[in-house]
Amino acid sequence: MKNWAGNLEYSSADVQRPASVAGLAEVVAGASRVKALGSRHSFNRVGDTDGVHVLLDALPQEIELDSERQTVRVSGGISYGALCRTLEKSGVAIHNLASLPHISVAGAIQTGTHGSGVENPSLAGGVERIDLVRASGEQVSLSREDGDEFLGSVVGLGALGIVTGLELSVRPSFQMRQRVLENLPWDRALADFPALVSSAYSVSLFTDYAGDAISQVWLKALHSQPVLTELFGATPAVEARHPLPGMSGENCTVQLDEPGPWLDRLPHFRHEFTPSNGEELQSEYILPLEHGPAAIQAIRSLAAKLAPLLFVSEIRTGAADEFWLSPFYRQQSVALHFTWKPLQSEVEAVLPELEELLRPFGARPHWGKLFTPAGHDWEALYPKFADFRALAARHDPEGKFRNGLLDSILGAPAASLR
Repeated sequence: MKNWAGNLEYSSADVQRPASVAGLAEVVAGASRVKALGSRHSFNRVGDTDGVHVLLDALPQEIELDSERQTVRVSGGISYGALCRTLEKSGVAIHNLASLPHISVAGAIQTGTHGSGVENPSLAGGVERIDLVRASGEQVSLSREDGDEFLGSVVGLGALGIVTGLELSVRPSFQMRQRVLENLPWDRALADFPALVSSAYSVSLFTDYAGDAISQVWLKALHSQPVLTELFGATPAVEARHPLPGMSGENCTVQLDEPGPWLDRLPHFRHEFTPSNGEELQSEYILPLEHGPAAIQAIRSLAAKLAPLLFVSEIRTGAADEFWLSPFYRQQSVALHFTWKPLQSEVEAVLPELEELLRPFGARPHWGKLFTPAGHDWEALYPKFADFRALAARHDPEGKFRNGLLDSILGAPAASLR
């Protein structure tokens, strides 16, 4: 099996598709190494194993709305697209969505995947309860009332157990509009960066860092917000755009200020169009919002090296949360996302230089994308990192849920060193 991008082949010796959570627990209890795979949209080996891979698509696919508590209970393997269609039929919504609606709920939350908006927490921000199968096969359910256990488990990198279900907060459905503006001068964008990224519910800037202007600004506004006709010198696009230059906007969500439901505006791409596999790699770094302009200027100094490797880079934002390994832990953030051409060796060669450039700004890599694990001081980046490592050691002392990437981040489990 390969991942979504096709840049890596998984190392598992066996693949299981349990038909029940009890069956999954039995598989986990009997395995020496085991990991779950969702939509396989990670670009690194965070979800890999040399033991048993379990696929969750044969488990009961449940979406249960609790209108009184304003929550929805959802199976971990369900995609956001499927979840959101069901929610919209009931007149409710979730607060944020990633660029692609095709990714699985559990996998996105476990890796800290987010969406955009200075006041919008990551996808993990909506989690009220999480259900896991521990290394022993024990089934546990944690809520916010469980304090540190809950806060350490929501963005858990798959190191604390296999997520079988989640309870998410919901709100009344809402209408949005989307507009794309073009050719935003860099000097004006950076001069008032907080106002720029706060100018709509969700704002994304698309660039290759070369030249004097940002090529596209995507504004996703609540229908009740006023229409912006001008933004720091950028001009409105007159037809639907794709983030990549020269690509048709046909598969993108509706633009040109046409109102529509939240689930058809928050992602960049339509759910009914499955993006092609492969042909890209991704990296992303999340840092405090106040460092955004300086970090972007630093990256622009590397434009001559980066632009030939890039399809495009997206600059977006996110609100702070309290999850221990969330890249947004206790900081309102700017996220610098890089969609690379399928040139893995060249991309991996430039990542250390890019990461060194971003180090003074406290940049945290996205857990599911390409980065150099040895190039980061994890305890400096994450105040609760030592606590998370202790939590993982307590719940998985034999390293059943570990792999090479997690060992390089968390350190090898003590049991595996004996």
